[in-house]
Parts: sequence; C-alpha cells; structure tokens
Amino acid sequence: MGEIQTRRLSCGMPVVVEHLDQVSSVALQWWLPAGSSIEEDGGATLLGEWVQRGAGNLDSRAFGEALERIGLRRSCTVATHHVRLGAVLLGARLAEALPLLASMVREPRLDDAVIESVRRLSLQSLRALEDDPAAQVMQALHAHHRPAPLNRSGLGRLDVLEGAEPERLRDLWRRRFVPGGAILAASGAVDPDAFVAQLEGLLEGWEGDAAPARPGTEATRGVHDLQQETAQVHLAMAWDAPREADADSVSARIVAEVLGGSASSRLFTEIRQRRSLCYSVGAVYRAARDHGVLAVHAGTTPQRATRTLEVIREEIDRLERGIDEGEFERAVTSLRSALVLRGESSAARASVLAPDHDRIGRARPLAERLGDLKRATLDEVNAFLAGWPERAPTIVSLGSAPVTAAGSD
Repeated sequence: MGEIQTRRLSCGMPVVVEHLDQVSSVALQWWLPAGSSIEEDGGATLLGEWVQRGAGNLDSRAFGEALERIGLRRSCTVATHHVRLGAVLLGARLAEALPLLASMVREPRLDDAVIESVRRLSLQSLRALEDDPAAQVMQALHAHHRPAPLNRSGLGRLDVLEGAEPERLRDLWRRRFVPGGAILAASGAVDPDAFVAQLEGLLEGWEGDAAPARPGTEATRGVHDLQQETAQVHLAMAWDAPREADADSVSARIVAEVLGGSASSRLFTEIRQRRSLCYSVGAVYRAARDHGVLAVHAGTTPQRATRTLEVIREEIDRLERGIDEGEFERAVTSLRSALVLRGESSAARASVLAPDHDRIGRARPLAERLGDLKRATLDEVNAFLAGWPERAPTIVSLGSAPVTAAGSD
C-alpha cells in the first residue's frame, strides 16, 4: 500500500491522498459540510442531486456528457454531517476531471429548469423505501436512537422534498459548500504533488467555514412498534458503543463480528440455525466522530417475532460473560480479511480515508488498521464486554401487530 499524505490547501480544506501501485483507477470522495442535520430534513437531499445538473458554462446535459467522455462514474450520498460526492475514473483522466468536479462544487448552475426533475427523483428514492421494510426499520431505529437533528435520514422527508423552494436550496449551497468543514480524499493512480497543485489553482479564492450541527433535543429511544400490513416482521435494536477514536472501538468491532457478523456468529447460529426463528439476522458496529452504535436486525414472522426478540436479548446478556478464544480468532481473521480485500480497491480506500480524517483527525494506512486488530487481545475484548452495554437498547419493530417482548430493563 502507498503512503498517505495529508495536505491543507490555502483555502483551508484538507486533502488526503494515497497513491496505490499497480492500479490504473483513481477514486475521489469530496465531503461538503451540508449533511442532513444542517437544514430541514430534505434540503441536503435535493441540493446533492441539483449540483450535479450542470456547472459553469455547461448545462445539465452538457455537463453529464463531459463526465461521460472521460469515463467518470459519479455518486452522491447524504450523511449526517456531509453531502458526499464520489467519483471513480482512470487515473490518466484525473487532470481532465478535476476542473469539472471543482465547478460542480464552486459554481453549480442550480437552474430552475431542472429543479422539478431533481425533486421527482428524490421523491422516487424516498418512496422506494416503502418496498424495503428492512431499510425502513433501520431508518426508524436511527431516528429514535439519535438526538435531533442528528437523527435525520439522508433520503429526506416527504413534505420538505415536495415544498422546498429553489432559493432556499441556493442559500444552503452558499452557506455550506465551503472549504471549512470539507474533506477531499483520493486513492489510486494519483500523483499527490500534481493533484494538490492543480487543486490549489482550481480552488483559489474559495472561502468560508461551516460548523457541524449539534444535538438539539433528547433522543426518544425506548420501544417503538410501526404498524404496516406485511407478512414479515422486522426487528431492529441499537445500543450505544464507542466512538471511532475511543480505545475500545477495536473491541466493539470484534464483538459485533462475534455477535452477528457471519454464518458462524452467535445470533445466526442460535436464532436461525438451531431454533429456525428467523430468515435473516445480523449485527453491525458503526462508529462516528461523536458517537458509536452496535445494531442488530432480524427478519422473521409474526408468530416468531416475540421469541426472536427475547433470544436476541438473551444473547446480548450472555455476552457479559465474555467470548472464547475460538470466537475471538475467527472474528479477527474475518475482519482482517475484509480490510485486505477492501485495500485492493481504490474506491474502497477512498471511502475509508475521508471518514477516518473526519472521525479521528487523520487517515490511517491499511497496515495500521491491520496492526490494531493484530494487537487486540481476548482479555481486552472481555474487559470491554464486562461493562457493556451501559443502557437499555432502543427497539423498533415493523409489522402488522406490535411485538410484545420485554423492551427495556
């Protein structure tokens, strides 16, 4: 793996660059501080799509064709603190791509003529959630477990998407598409010196600062049943966990893998294989700069939902007694393998560099992340488990009837 270099441009934005040998592609992640927590629930969603519909002297069609001619594949996702613009292309075309990407950020057209098509597309994405109950229940879990406005969905809210005025979105762009709070990461076939030098020229005179949103109200947490006519029941649970910068974050990642990260995990073995209570179950650990969460999801039937939830709680309680050497070794091996496989992709590496810088203030090379796992010990993990979880979980169910298992301690 290549060396990671972090430079700060004269405009104030940090640029994280990792040159990878033996790859011909380059991936970019440009994070702008205009996420879902900043504006009414949906403004960032619309803006993230609108800035891609023309920039500089190129209208929407011409801009799209210009990107296609150089083989650039773009993406946009809206997270809590950032609108995340992504790009993947051949490294040989990077110098041609940067002026287009810079213009999309600094001088998007934001034409009234395309705002309704942007609105329709955003509404379609939101309505598609109706056909994905698993995604619905996880979104509801996030909404209840986190405090407002940090609990908003990147898909937006129906009334905001339908009623957002163009001038308000332009104001959001002026206030939040700024270098202070932004991050640009690149990984792959990229020359760091040439990349930074070109950016300095393209972003000369760009200025502004944007502070992140802070929690406003208390999270609702507790137990919540969402009524929906469906043949299945989806269950989701969340517990507080370490932040990415915390010393226990590696232990939390190992615990999530042991609990529900694979076919040999405790939840999969006990609930699906031995008891046949559900058709899917898993656990995941997510860590950010200001919080962490360990979440469990299960898909089952109305008849088995209550027992499924009870057994999940039993397995969480059993974790307090610790995990064994075999579970520990399997989890560490699985996590290390996943890191190595992701390290072979420029897109995957870029998608790690930006959040690393955001969450802990620097981007970690792959060797460091592998080393953290190698140095982890069973005793450390079990010491973490002895005091976790500190609070009762947030529980959300989605189905035709409430799930009546015990919800909180």
